Amino acid sequence: MTSKAGLLDGMKVFTCTVAELLGSLNEFEAKNAPEVLHAAGDVRVFQSGPRVSIVGARKATGIGLQRAAKLARILVKNGVVVVSGMAEGIDTAAQRAAIVAGGKSIGVLGCPLDVLFGQADRELRLRMMREHLVLSQFPPGHPVLRSNFPRRNRTMAILTHATVIVEASDTSGSLSQGWEALRIGRPLFLMQSIVDNPGLKWPREMLDYGAEVLRSEDLDALFDVLPAAVEPERLAF
Repeated sequence: MTSKAGLLDGMKVFTCTVAELLGSLNEFEAKNAPEVLHAAGDVRVFQSGPRVSIVGARKATGIGLQRAAKLARILVKNGVVVVSGMAEGIDTAAQRAAIVAGGKSIGVLGCPLDVLFGQADRELRLRMMREHLVLSQFPPGHPVLRSNFPRRNRTMAILTHATVIVEASDTSGSLSQGWEALRIGRPLFLMQSIVDNPGLKWPREMLDYGAEVLRSEDLDALFDVLPAAVEPERLAF
């Protein structure tokens, strides 16, 4: 992890609140949303279509990475903005695929905007901040703590219309976003391959609490919960 003061040079950087992005918040959202978001990029990305989080393991399998990328391509083809945490593995596979497919992506960080976790992260981060949108609830100088990431996952669940977990172990940090999505009443989908894995305990628990199975041959359940569009008048930056 390195702090790069020059990372934001020449970038459009601003601050906003979750309410400014989403409009009026319900009581639960208002209670759990961060006070302010630090942002770099084009805020119009937020209004360019329904938003779906694609999340999963950092140390993903090859087939998991393929599934994340395929889902991202299908979503952007249908006008959906792909949101993820910009972590190694499933997150970046989905975001890179969305960009290559000509779609839009939003990154929600568990660290300040000017912190990188390695040079491999630099190219994607710079492109996202130039052409897409990167958000963080953590100001410059805030320490990168383990507790940052569940907080980030709660924020990402609030900012998106649905979450899809592609691949995750019983100890994966991405499970926290699944539970947050269920807690705030956002749709949560688990890929069929996860549900079919006899070695995992958590999928059945989440299904019992309202998660749905996402079958690769039938994505209608996901598209059915998404709005047709996001109201542009909500944004005034």
